[in-house]
Amino acid sequence: MSKAIRLHKQGGPEVMVMEDVEVGEPGPGQARVRHNACGLNYIDVYHRSGLYPLPMPSGIGMEAAGVVEAVGPGVTNVKQGDRVAYASGPVGAYAEVRLMAADRLVNLPDRLSFEQGAAMMLQGMTTQYLLKRTYKVQPGDTILIHAAAGGVGLIACQWAKALGATVIGTVGSDEKAALAKSHGCDHAIVYTRENFTERVKQITGGALLPVVYDSIGKDTFVGSLDCLRPMGMMVSFGNASGPTPPFDSSMLASRGSLFFTRPSLVHYTAKREDLVASAKDLFDIVLSGKVKIEVRQRYALKDAVQAHRDLEARKTTGSTLLVP
Repeated sequence: MSKAIRLHKQGGPEVMVMEDVEVGEPGPGQARVRHNACGLNYIDVYHRSGLYPLPMPSGIGMEAAGVVEAVGPGVTNVKQGDRVAYASGPVGAYAEVRLMAADRLVNLPDRLSFEQGAAMMLQGMTTQYLLKRTYKVQPGDTILIHAAAGGVGLIACQWAKALGATVIGTVGSDEKAALAKSHGCDHAIVYTRENFTERVKQITGGALLPVVYDSIGKDTFVGSLDCLRPMGMMVSFGNASGPTPPFDSSMLASRGSLFFTRPSLVHYTAKREDLVASAKDLFDIVLSGKVKIEVRQRYALKDAVQAHRDLEARKTTGSTLLVP
């Protein structure tokens, strides 16, 4: 038997319960993975709360790293004993052991720890597609990253800086501003006391930005649009403050023929070759030292309820792990 966090209904953090589950042997195309560390991400809150509906009962969690215990028929990309990591559905990563589709696993380089693997796969591959595929950041670009002290934010600040960009970030406190600046953010705007749109105009001398990366949603949507120069791109990739409200497309036209996209890691890594390429790009930049993956909070797996409470209360920064 394995311990796992399960949902029997969607709602607040208290709906998560630890249970014994029977994992069994891997079937065709599957691998059984024993987790050393599990990642905590804001999408887990969406799954738990019901913003993203799940069939009940359900596991929860999208990301983990560990060791392959066994493989099923037809599996060739991993073998027993391999160190692996993943950031993919189906949900169920909050567990000691689970079965996974083997083609969703990537081999974790020996120089990277299990904790690094579990802390960076979802956030790091999200950063990879945001900066290098959704809008290709170029040397000399000035960009805005909301929640710059968060999990994606700290990775994105470092990676964008390595690409030659000037990075503006929004944060909720002076402490988070200092953290973001120490990770490559050139201008940290404390949104609780500053109007980020006006500050962007000041920083850019009125030139505005080619792209805004917005994981906040409802509270920042219009302000983010107002930070963009003509034909700039609004990248909405999260809803921490609530879903982006419905809007009239004329809002994009009136601000200068803006582009709007709502991307998802699921689609950017749907093909095995894209998943492998994205993970390799992430591993390479971390191994180069240009992007550092720092685990800033650790919780025992049994304490997932408290971890979710702290995440939603914005008490966490950077990457957070659940440890089986």
